[in-house]
Amino acid sequence: MAEPLSPEESATLAALLAGSDPVRGALRGQLPHTRVVGRCGCGCVTVDLAVDRTAAAPATAHVSPAVDATYGGPDFAGVMVLTDEGYLSRLEIYSISDEPITRWPEPRFIG
Repeated sequence: MAEPLSPEESATLAALLAGSDPVRGALRGQLPHTRVVGRCGCGCVTVDLAVDRTAAAPATAHVSPAVDATYGGPDFAGVMVLTDEGYLSRLEIYSISDEPITRWPEPRFIG
C-alpha cells in the first residue's frame, strides 16, 4: 500500500519542516517523492513514510526525531517527524489522552 500524502499530512509536514535549517530544507525537498506506506494500528493518524531514494537526497546531518513539536487543543499533544538514514520515515502524533488522535492539527497551531 503506497499512496500519496493527504493534503493534511502534506500541510503538517510543511509546517514542521519550515525554516532555514539545512536539515529541514533537505527533508522538505523529499516531500514530492514521499509516499504513505503504513498507518498506526491504534486508530490515530500516524503514518509510515517512504521516500524514493533515487529521486531525493538524504539530509546529511540528521537526528531522529528531526522535529518534535507541540500544539494546543483539548489535550496536550505533539507531532514528530522521524527519519531513517536521512530520509523521512514517519509522521507521528501523540497525546497524553487515552483516545487516539484522528485528525492532524491545523498547521498554524503547531509550535
